[in-house]
Amino acid sequence: MLRRALHAHQRGDIKTAERLYNGLLQREPDSFEALHGLGQIHFQRGRPDTAVVLFQSALRNDPDRADGFASLGLAFHSLRRLKEALASYDAGLRIEPDHRELLNRRGVALLDLQHPAEALDCFERVLAVDPDHLDALGNSGNALIKLNRPHDALAAYDRALVFAPGNAQLLTNRATALRRLDRPHEAQMSASRALQAKPGSMHARFVESVAQLTLGDFAAGWRGYEARWGVGALARERRDFAGPLWLGEMLLGGKTVLLHFEQGFGDTIQFVRYAPHLIARGAGAVIVEVQPELKRLLSAMPGVTVVARGEPLPRYDLHCPLMSLPLACGTRLETVPEGVPYLNVPADLVDAWSGCLPDRRPRIGLVWSGERSHDNDLNRSVRLELLLPLLDLAGVTFVSLQHEVREEDGALLDRHPNIARLPRTFADFADTAAVIAALDMVIAVDSAVAHLAGAMGKPLCLLLPFAADFRWLRERKDSPWYPTARLYRQPAFADWASVIANLRAELIRQPFGGVECAACPQKLSA
Repeated sequence: MLRRALHAHQRGDIKTAERLYNGLLQREPDSFEALHGLGQIHFQRGRPDTAVVLFQSALRNDPDRADGFASLGLAFHSLRRLKEALASYDAGLRIEPDHRELLNRRGVALLDLQHPAEALDCFERVLAVDPDHLDALGNSGNALIKLNRPHDALAAYDRALVFAPGNAQLLTNRATALRRLDRPHEAQMSASRALQAKPGSMHARFVESVAQLTLGDFAAGWRGYEARWGVGALARERRDFAGPLWLGEMLLGGKTVLLHFEQGFGDTIQFVRYAPHLIARGAGAVIVEVQPELKRLLSAMPGVTVVARGEPLPRYDLHCPLMSLPLACGTRLETVPEGVPYLNVPADLVDAWSGCLPDRRPRIGLVWSGERSHDNDLNRSVRLELLLPLLDLAGVTFVSLQHEVREEDGALLDRHPNIARLPRTFADFADTAAVIAALDMVIAVDSAVAHLAGAMGKPLCLLLPFAADFRWLRERKDSPWYPTARLYRQPAFADWASVIANLRAELIRQPFGGVECAACPQKLSA
């Protein structure tokens, strides 16, 4: 009966296998094979919670089965119970230390737990004995991406594609590595190959759209960017609203439109510019739901009702996510909404913060790192010590606009005489904006503060990694989104030294990015 059950299971006859497993359990209630087989069937049917119970029962009867722990770990993993999955894989590896599937799955769990170095070690152990193991090759590429080693990741994906040339996931991940290497044309082609292999792949469509936007193809890029709702963490941000979704198909005709944030603070600041634009297109009213930290600042926008997430929403007719607005409005490079500055700060708030600033002018705000949780933080953030050539400029006072100072930067910030730290912290972005309003310029990495300075029309020097975010396009020193921004890009991967040297030279030659500063006409000097 067991042989017949296993054979039926292997050939995909699940109903027969289930009947035979159940029949076997009536005769042998402690049968590991029957309990394990039933667990696999429930897992295949999308019932991982039931599968967990059956795998645990099987292992109680035979705790020396590595394959049982492999199955239990996989079921825990699908339930996002990652620590329990890892413990299951570890238990199996104590029985069979070189079990390839256990090692591979353990690595995937470690990746999801944000331990890419340990994960890579698991995949390399598999590849040491089986260099052509397809899953381990692909997964090692994923770990290398997280370790910010895109060249090595690309090599891993290319080797895996030798054995599976039409694998859509490998082609998509390869496109991600190419984007990280600032090779968007090749990234687009790789993602397109993935879509040929698997036309419904939301991940491939999303990666393709990012490459298209990077290249300035807004028509295709914004359309494809809607695939973000089927990809990882972005999918979890999708909201269900009662009103219909508006993506530009219908005339607004006096209707009330709800705009709602979906990603980071910088994204909200960048795309909230569309709110008055919709009123000009005929909307009767616009409601914007934003992060609580942005409510006070954005409430000053004329003609717009601003609510924070969690507060009751006024009545509305249509809704649109903020980052779908370029698609809904048919935005092209030459039609990016004008009207910068579109964010302003009350004069009394500016005056209140001005008293906290040094008297000596010019005053330049400085942001060198963003949120650690950002998926490209390793590339977009800078260590403060790398900015020392800037900080030694004579005749300028720097003001830290950092929301969070990292431990490795704290000591230098405390002892450097030319960086002023504000005596109190910002309550929200309205406070940050008030300080920016009192400054002469902002130097920032790609962060929410950079977007804020740009939206306020403040002279902005933006420090960008080699493969910058798609919104900054490529090979441009200006931005269609922020007219007062000047972009300083890495000429090679991880090369911040050249960026800082170029910025320093330009500040000496042409202060404030060429934007006239009446309050500080003097030249800067080394």
